[in-house]
Amino acid sequence: MDTARGLKVVVVGATGNLGTGIVEALGREPDVAEIAGVARRPTEWTSPKATFTVADTTTDDFRPIVRGADAVIHLSWLFQPTHRPEVTWENNVLGAISVFEAAAAEKVPALIYSSSVAAYSPGRSTDRVTEDWPTHGWPGAAYPREKSYLERFLDTLELRAPEMRIVRMRPYFLFKRESATSQRRLFVGPLLPGNLLRSGLLPVMPLVEDLRAQVLHTSDVADAFVRATVRPVRAFSLATEPPVDGAFLAEMFSARKIPVPRAALRKAVRAAWHAHLVPASPGLLDTVLQLPLLDGTRARTELGWEPQYSPPEILEEFLSGLREGAGMPTAPLAPDTAGRRAHEVATGIGQRP
Repeated sequence: MDTARGLKVVVVGATGNLGTGIVEALGREPDVAEIAGVARRPTEWTSPKATFTVADTTTDDFRPIVRGADAVIHLSWLFQPTHRPEVTWENNVLGAISVFEAAAAEKVPALIYSSSVAAYSPGRSTDRVTEDWPTHGWPGAAYPREKSYLERFLDTLELRAPEMRIVRMRPYFLFKRESATSQRRLFVGPLLPGNLLRSGLLPVMPLVEDLRAQVLHTSDVADAFVRATVRPVRAFSLATEPPVDGAFLAEMFSARKIPVPRAALRKAVRAAWHAHLVPASPGLLDTVLQLPLLDGTRARTELGWEPQYSPPEILEEFLSGLREGAGMPTAPLAPDTAGRRAHEVATGIGQRP
């Protein structure tokens, strides 16, 4: 990729958690001259080198949008409505394919796609798998099905468009202070009182067998995406150490540890989801319970990437954001208010895309 004139990078899904982080990181990258951010809804947010376009991957022609780009970064994703998987499929799969096809048709040199740890096939939560672990996902939930399907589509696109460098980034769970309200809306819903999320106020913490995950700061993941944009690389798992589990959280909250069977947790989530009390589906819980841990060696050696935030720092910042209702002036990251919580209830928890 010729960086002499400065790169033009199109970021599809530029106003969400990862999108805002990547746009900011691209703005600091000397090799990048122009950032074209794309989002479904208008935004008041601005960032150096960036201009923003309103477009929907399910209805708009993306060929004019990606024309002349040196790289396209695709992030656009819907988690809701969780009770209508055909809606998320249309945006997440068919919409992504429309962007991928547009990039190939316009002969964009590089396509960087935000896949996920959920694209990986189930594994033991004690094993750390590398990028060659199968990406067949878990069929019991929309999120891993959609991520896995796009991995297969990109396999075929690499054969049809060998001149285009296709990069698949597969991060574990990522957080920042400004994403706290958004992620509360997406996964927990409006009934969680943020003020309870501080040390000493939660009396107990459930311990679920083999439930552990790796967490990342959004800015660290954004840095990896920028490095993958300007270097001739292909696929990376992104993760930090150590993993987070119930014991880790119990210590953070000074709470007493209470063992909870997997079946009991799943039953509770299933009942709450069917009653429209939480947006996260039981299938998504099943996915998390079967995720392997990731080995991030390749990102460190080939990208020169090193996370700057530790898991305790990431979670402390995120929890602070939850307590304060933090956000940004974009539609996906709008900060918390009593009126917004009431609107979530009125429009149906987990129903709005």
